Amino acid sequence: MGQPKRKQSKQRSRLRRAANSFKLPQVSKDSDGTVFMPHRVNPANGTYRGRQVKSVEV
Repeated sequence: MGQPKRKQSKQRSRLRRAANSFKLPQVSKDSDGTVFMPHRVNPANGTYRGRQVKSVEV
């Protein structure tokens, strides 16, 4: 296996790790205040883009 020619700097290592950092998932807010993942059916009330697409028992 190949060996590195030079020691990797601390800044280079930290930049690489920062690019792999975890991000919070994006959420959308419905008109009634419930939050859900965008481009998906709202599991709380079964709506998608303002239309009822799934019946949900309350």
